[in-house]
Amino acid sequence: MKPDLRLSVLDQSVAAAGRTQDCAIRETLALAQDCEALGYHRFWVSEHHSHPTIVGTAPEVLMAAIAARTQRIRIGSAGVMLPHYAPLKVAEQFRVLDALAPGRIDLGVGRAPGSDARTSQLLNPDRRAAERFPQQVLELQAWVNECIGGGGIPAGHAGHGVHAFPGSATAPTLWMLGSSDFGAQLAAQCGLPYAFAWFITDGEGAGTALSLYRHSYRPSALHPRPQATACVWALAADTEAEAWHLAQSRERMRIDRQAGRLGPLLPPGQAARAYSPAEQLQQAEFRRRALVGSAAQVGQRLRALAQELELDELVVITWTHDAAARRRSYELLAREFGLS
Repeated sequence: MKPDLRLSVLDQSVAAAGRTQDCAIRETLALAQDCEALGYHRFWVSEHHSHPTIVGTAPEVLMAAIAARTQRIRIGSAGVMLPHYAPLKVAEQFRVLDALAPGRIDLGVGRAPGSDARTSQLLNPDRRAAERFPQQVLELQAWVNECIGGGGIPAGHAGHGVHAFPGSATAPTLWMLGSSDFGAQLAAQCGLPYAFAWFITDGEGAGTALSLYRHSYRPSALHPRPQATACVWALAADTEAEAWHLAQSRERMRIDRQAGRLGPLLPPGQAARAYSPAEQLQQAEFRRRALVGSAAQVGQRLRALAQELELDELVVITWTHDAAARRRSYELLAREFGLS
């Protein structure tokens, strides 16, 4: 039976209080294997730097480990923060990944730094690197798709005649990631699939960005029609009360982040604290927007969201202090949506 909505996963290797940061990487690897068994379509990992909460710094390395331990699920970056790097090197890395898992690699790219300004400059001393992002995307697109008829780098460009090896019969699928109109417009101009970061904006601007993407889309050889998804934060548990109890960890993190306090995710029993009046408003807003509850409750809201945004796929990100609770959430949603 075909599921009524395709579900995928984004995991950010979140640090948890009481465990060393390296545990988060191994938990991501284990979750990828679990999600393949549960029937999820994609498993994406993120890139952040010098971030005490999110410790996944090298998605391409983690993807290689996931590729070696899975057989079916698509594996991707959400994303590579392209202004830090040379497009040729990124193309080479992902062509190697495609050789390890042919036809299963998604190369999601973003313009945001995934870090603070000082860390960004250490990764790439060019303070204006982000201004070249559209050109970088075009270069990456050419190198990644060259071996499957993409045309390669055009004559007159310094990279003409330079190739991103290894070549093969398949290529990574390039995705544009974004949380604003900029990414939507660029994805449309380049003829690329587009993923809106709903979990960053709590949905603000999603409808506008997706509409802009679809209406200004320029068909490309590999993607004749627009293809879009949204990455949403959701948490399901066996009961609604349990789900809200588990959600306290992320709630506390979001409120602390507004005050510049970052750290590992606290267990639910330690996450509650007295909030100021302003923080109470933040808490209320979080609870109003959060997709939290039983599998049926979360499933209903995910279906409504997909219908509202005209999507046939959603990417779900879930933070819990306990890895078993996170796995249980994905298990419940897989069952709710009939994944297999």
